[in-house]
Amino acid sequence: MPDGPLIVQSDRTVLLEVAHPLAEDARHDLAVFAELERAPEHIHTYRITRLGLWNARAAGHEASDMLGTLERYSKFPVPQTVAVDLAETVGRYGRLVIERTDDGELVLRSTDAPVLTEVANAKRIAPLLIGHPAPDTFLVEPWARGALKQELVKLGWPAEDLAGYTPGTPHPIELDESGWGLRDYQKKAVANFFDGGSGVVVLPCGAGKTLVGAGAMATAKTNTLILVTNTVSARQWRDELIKRTSLTADEVGEYSGQVKEIKPVTIATYQILTAKRKGEYAHLALLDALDWGLIVYDEVHLLPAPVFKLTAELQARRRLGLTATLVREDGREGDVFSLIGPKRFDAPWKEIEAQGFISPAACYEVRIDLPQSDRLSYAAAADDERYRLAATAPAKLRVVRQLVDRHPGERILVIGQYLDQIDELAEALNAPQLTGATPVDERERLYQEFREGTTPVLVVSKVANFSVDLPEATVAIQVSGSFGSRQEEAQRLGRLLRPKESGLTANFYTLVSRDTVDQDFAQNRQRFLAEQGYSYTILDAHALDAEAA
Repeated sequence: MPDGPLIVQSDRTVLLEVAHPLAEDARHDLAVFAELERAPEHIHTYRITRLGLWNARAAGHEASDMLGTLERYSKFPVPQTVAVDLAETVGRYGRLVIERTDDGELVLRSTDAPVLTEVANAKRIAPLLIGHPAPDTFLVEPWARGALKQELVKLGWPAEDLAGYTPGTPHPIELDESGWGLRDYQKKAVANFFDGGSGVVVLPCGAGKTLVGAGAMATAKTNTLILVTNTVSARQWRDELIKRTSLTADEVGEYSGQVKEIKPVTIATYQILTAKRKGEYAHLALLDALDWGLIVYDEVHLLPAPVFKLTAELQARRRLGLTATLVREDGREGDVFSLIGPKRFDAPWKEIEAQGFISPAACYEVRIDLPQSDRLSYAAAADDERYRLAATAPAKLRVVRQLVDRHPGERILVIGQYLDQIDELAEALNAPQLTGATPVDERERLYQEFREGTTPVLVVSKVANFSVDLPEATVAIQVSGSFGSRQEEAQRLGRLLRPKESGLTANFYTLVSRDTVDQDFAQNRQRFLAEQGYSYTILDAHALDAEAA
């Protein structure tokens, strides 16, 4: 296209002209395989990465499709180096395969002898191989399936894992679809997952990831271990499975800090799995307590580092990761790819919104001027103290009150990072607060009161970022967060996206102290949502003052 919205550059960056009439179409197609790096007002910068290309290939996209996207929307010819590199990088996926022989032995195979020789001689891979029975085959240590895949990704030769899975102990599970049914995209997510064997399903918050998990369980019909972020999430999973499937309360167990039940379907928290006693993981026996045929990882982007090591040893069990974003702030996306599996299904947020399955949302960045005294304290502070000073500026309290007054009768979440700030907000708004120290039963009571409307404003810490079902929340006010975390921004907007009986558009406000690191971090936090097609309107706190007057 001679006047398209993209400029493809030889360093694998792609520039998107935001105001171009085809910008949204190009963004939708580009997001399949490229990651947004910067999103200022007029030109967004994407980068084509190896992992992005391999995830796209695993999800069924061919190199020709991806190159076609670049050629279709590019203002200038695509550099030949990019076209060649893209095709060659995509072609690396699956050149090596991991299989089982008829005798049950684990093998690494390739028809490309130089590639096979290269990886077999790699320092960290050679110890995992125990024989060379044929020119195209190496025997693999029985325990090394996960470790081998990790090392191959690091070398740039991701293997396709065709070694199969243990079926687990059969257990009858059916969907109870009276009055509802899986949506088309949920059915496709389940089908793609089983076609691929194991891997990750990426869906927006509020789009029914739990139902995809239930659909996978009803397809597998086997003992299932579900790993979740916290006890509240565990209980929401349990309630949803009992409501949506043939499972009864007696068949679904909770394994957490409070309860230690092992049932045919067991829901455990990441915290309990990584808990240590005398330097050892105290609950590892759970992973082999029953013959699990399916392991579901909820919010897989939050998988704690120790669970990766444990997962490396679970490669013979089918694994389903569920998440709203594959972004990890620790850079371990490669471990998710190799140990849980590649992306099998991905539905863009705006696409699901257009179908009416998640609520539309308006995003605002409210910029606040620090008073002179706070500016001086900020200027004199050490670098590691500056974010906290800017994020917890007392000037934000007045703005929070104004925003709450702006939305009378709506359910409002006020979200903060720091406990002393949460105390101040709760007192200023005369609203209950919910933090990591709030007992689970108290959390569930406050969430229920919020759902019913008897508690219309709730001040919460980061414990409410994940897996909390608050469908009637229409406003979130983010006062402070985890520095520049893109995944946290996505999760916090996600609290508002469940479809609402009220029909109200969701409003997401993030409060930012002007000319501080708070503003710099805010730009980074917004990158993932910008990639999904959300734009932030900048509001000046002075305009809110005038509006209130």
